[in-house]
Amino acid sequence: MPNPRINPVVLLSPVEEGYVAYDPALDQLHHLNPSAALLMELCDGSRSVDDIRATVGSLMPAGKVAEIDRWIGEATNAGLLLAEGGDAAQRRELTSAELHTLAKRLSEKGKVQTAFLCGKRAVELKPDDWSAWYDLGEIAQCVGRRDEARAAYQRYFDAHPEDAEIEHLLTALRDDTPPPRTSDRAIQHIYKTFAKSYESRMLEDLKYVGPERIEDLVRFALGDQDGLSILDLGCGSGLAGVIMKRRAAELVGVDLSAEMIELAQARKIYDRLEVAEITGWLEQGREVFDLIVSTDCLIYFGDLNRIVNAAAKRVKKGGLFAFSLERGARYPFHLTDTGRYTHSADHVRDVATNAGLDVIRLDESFLRMEYGAEVIGLFVLLRQE
Repeated sequence: MPNPRINPVVLLSPVEEGYVAYDPALDQLHHLNPSAALLMELCDGSRSVDDIRATVGSLMPAGKVAEIDRWIGEATNAGLLLAEGGDAAQRRELTSAELHTLAKRLSEKGKVQTAFLCGKRAVELKPDDWSAWYDLGEIAQCVGRRDEARAAYQRYFDAHPEDAEIEHLLTALRDDTPPPRTSDRAIQHIYKTFAKSYESRMLEDLKYVGPERIEDLVRFALGDQDGLSILDLGCGSGLAGVIMKRRAAELVGVDLSAEMIELAQARKIYDRLEVAEITGWLEQGREVFDLIVSTDCLIYFGDLNRIVNAAAKRVKKGGLFAFSLERGARYPFHLTDTGRYTHSADHVRDVATNAGLDVIRLDESFLRMEYGAEVIGLFVLLRQE
């Protein structure tokens, strides 16, 4: 048999615990463990299979030497090796840019473990590629590498101190004392870039059902009642507004993100839309509503006392305030590594009592997906007596 050699079209990169090998012609990626990586190194065209067996055989467990021949045969069939004569292989490794691109593609396809390896190698090869550090931080979070996510985001933030979103994430990842709420700058930064893909990401990728859960609460209290004055607090692109519109004699939406308000405007369902920070908007106005709804918005608040007190003053006697949160085990709340706050049910009850509101319903159920796991939400219905 001719000496096996690496297929020169295959691009290689050393990563933790082995190699990744990418065949651009077939668009196939292979993750090689340390043993396979060693065999790949030895298949440089200068050695016969007998030579490779003699070199590696002593390192193999008893009775496992035949695995060498099996692996070489499989690697040849997969196109990683060529079983033909010729000069020693001229191996080309993947560049940092190629690895970064590959990491993003793999992450989009859900192959996050290999994406992490490619992303980590990309920044090793080019430490001043700040975009690659940013993406590595995100992928590291996906695979549960918290320390490496923090380090990657910190490298990016050192070069981009204006990025309020990453500043906020680092507060969580460093376990610093969290702020009372996410800053205006961070929220505006998040949704400036997120707006274009918001609905496809939330509805298709994350299976978000917040507005439907809020409608369930409202239906419990009001049945099919309509003709209501409704405030959609943190309205975003209008996902809740679409559902609430049939109940509304007047529908008002308020959101901090101009980009999200633009999406809501395009729906043509709101009687009025305003770009504003919602706490200040509530505290400065006098208009009252039959119903206030807020979906996937109060997750950017820690202590809920101020915002719930402000909302309570804008609800008519007998009116309702319905909102969603992410359920948390820590009392009263916790800033998670995603940059969002989770809340305990007891904190919600305490805040409602402080605001003079009655808890009509406080349900726990599926809200959406996050990194392949279910996020359980708190769905809260309060009444102004």
